[in-house]
Amino acid sequence: VQLQASGGGLVQPGGSLRLSCVASGFSLSDYSFGWFRQAAGKQREGISYIVKGDDSIWYADSVKGRFTISRDNGKNTVYLQMDSLKPGDTALYYCVADSDPKGLRVGIRQSRDKHDFDYWGQGTLVTVSS
Repeated sequence: VQLQASGGGLVQPGGSLRLSCVASGFSLSDYSFGWFRQAAGKQREGISYIVKGDDSIWYADSVKGRFTISRDNGKNTVYLQMDSLKPGDTALYYCVADSDPKGLRVGIRQSRDKHDFDYWGQGTLVTVSS
């Protein structure tokens, strides 16, 4: 069982990146997913989630209107499309999964530790700089 995030890299301010979170060993449709980020020297921040079943979505104010979360159950992948990137978006981004929708919602909104979720990935680094 594994979650693997990828798609990070160096991008100029105003640019875009799409992060992918590939699930192995379990079915995407049975889980809700979220994204965290943690910048150097700062606390981790839960930034988005998508809930299994009804696909309800939430974004933190810091990314609302610029980031879009989606899922492709056929590819067992969750995406985070990031547009209009700012230097303040520079961070390590990682995904988490949980079978309990309520637990995931609360955990993301409260920026809880990744170990509070069923599964988590290693993260992918996003650097926004000119």
